[in-house]
Amino acid sequence: MVDALRPASADDWLIVAGDIGERFSDVERTLRSLRSRFAAVIWAPGNHELWTLPDDPVQLRGQARYRALVELCRTLDVATPEDPYPVWRGPGGPVTVAPLFLLYDYSFRPPGTRTAQEALAAAHAAGVVCTDELLLHPDPYPSRADWCAARLAETERLLAARDPALPTVLVNHFPLRREPTEILRHPEFAQWCGTERTRDWHRRFNAAAVVYGHLHIPRDLSTDGVPFLEVSLGYPREWQPRGAAPAPRRILPATAPPASPLPPGHPLSTLPAPGRPPTVRPPAARPAAVRQPWPVRV
Repeated sequence: MVDALRPASADDWLIVAGDIGERFSDVERTLRSLRSRFAAVIWAPGNHELWTLPDDPVQLRGQARYRALVELCRTLDVATPEDPYPVWRGPGGPVTVAPLFLLYDYSFRPPGTRTAQEALAAAHAAGVVCTDELLLHPDPYPSRADWCAARLAETERLLAARDPALPTVLVNHFPLRREPTEILRHPEFAQWCGTERTRDWHRRFNAAAVVYGHLHIPRDLSTDGVPFLEVSLGYPREWQPRGAAPAPRRILPATAPPASPLPPGHPLSTLPAPGRPPTVRPPAARPAAVRQPWPVRV
């Protein structure tokens, strides 16, 4: 699928919202290939890139692995959450495109649980436990929740330092709000899907759109008039029954959301799936980053 992915224009940017692969070499090969074709590639890490598999020659864990991935991206001229946010000045711009790395803190808890400990116990009882518990190490932080807290503080600092006059496209592997997880078959899994602390970030940071993945449920939602776009490609067994692999999604220029088909007061409203995006042509600028669950063209 990656080999077949081509820009509609030599000026296209590509967002990669995480989960490119699980081995360091696969991440490098994929990003190198995509960057050779797109004018800019913007990468936000998923949980799978942060796994340390026993057979991966690169045995870095936790923050050391993340930092090594950032340095890899820099050698490839791929933008990361640690780099100055690129500004899209093409149709729908100017807009600051902000790749984020936030993780989760177990605050998307299943019904009937009040603490992270109770939520984890419920997941174990249901037999629904994320592989992150075995392979995503938080080193040097005591826990993934502590790493998440540190990432939230650092990301808030970076977002506060952006040009406040420009709207943003917020790109995070995990959804910024809990509502997209409400349709999960196993509600216990939601605790590995984000944090309640980002619930208002689309308003705080003037988002023109929010792009995420992780859930493998590609759909468009809206809250407060801001599109929340789930761009997951997922596994072949998930998308092959629908036909060919999904095409890249257009993020900008955005289309206005229609009237909500959901009951009044519901925080999210479904948007119709867009058609194949037209070409987007940015001016010469530093490239951005790309990703797996649904590549996203900006």
